[in-house]
Amino acid sequence: MSEKKVFLDPNIARKSKIYNASFKLMDQGVPVPAIIEVSNSGVCNRECSFCPRSDPNYNHVNEFFSNELHDKLCDDLSKYDFSGIFAYCGFNEPLIKKDIFRDIEYARKTLPKSKIEIVTNGDVLNKNKLKQLFDAGLTTILISVYDGGDAEKKFYEMCEGLKLKKEEYVIRNRYKEAQEDFGLTLSNRAGNLENASFKVYSLKEPLKKICSYPSYMFFVDYNGDVLMCSHDWGKKLILGNLNKNSFSEIWRGKRSMIARKRLNNADRKFSPCNKCDVMGDVVGDKHVKAWKN
Repeated sequence: MSEKKVFLDPNIARKSKIYNASFKLMDQGVPVPAIIEVSNSGVCNRECSFCPRSDPNYNHVNEFFSNELHDKLCDDLSKYDFSGIFAYCGFNEPLIKKDIFRDIEYARKTLPKSKIEIVTNGDVLNKNKLKQLFDAGLTTILISVYDGGDAEKKFYEMCEGLKLKKEEYVIRNRYKEAQEDFGLTLSNRAGNLENASFKVYSLKEPLKKICSYPSYMFFVDYNGDVLMCSHDWGKKLILGNLNKNSFSEIWRGKRSMIARKRLNNADRKFSPCNKCDVMGDVVGDKHVKAWKN
């Protein structure tokens, strides 16, 4: 039997170009992250079958990333002339946060060279909100469509009606069948899909494969916790917290350095990486090389 072909989201190539173009070093040869991901709340309005939120035991928390922490992160990043992607996404639906427009305005003011993005399911999106997002300073909106072709058509018409440029919106088909991985680059979310509606089991033995996520990504949860990567839905490895430490202290911190060194040497023999099946080496080559140097 031939091995199933893995679906690769075309958006990966787009992000890779931005990562490479924005690559720069801090002092002592430390690379600036290529992407900052902010999971700005503990809630989502959906429980997709391939998402850990469909696990009956998943902890849904009705709390939001504070304006103070958001602005502190932006101020820290401005010291390093951050020009990568500043993304509102993660384990939630970012548009549920009512003052998201305020956040985007502050990020645009303090990080003028950054690419500010939102990944949304579009459920609360309308033409007026879409305009507000771009008026606030949004660079690109990525809309994941779960409800079929009519919904997809509606979002195209919405974006085209505002005369958005092609690079300002990405509409992604997420309503494909399970055998097509639902139209996304599917992983077991670091072993957190065993009780989801669509089960993907944890690995019994860790992969012997490089993972570059901690080398180029800085992922912040709604409570200020900085996680090793966006696949750690179980929140097993917390690198620090923005309430206590600055961006730089966490990015260069001992836990961060140990994790990325092991992963850059194909050592996944620690939690949660020992259960994770993500490919991990599709992007981020420049950052991995910089850390190794």
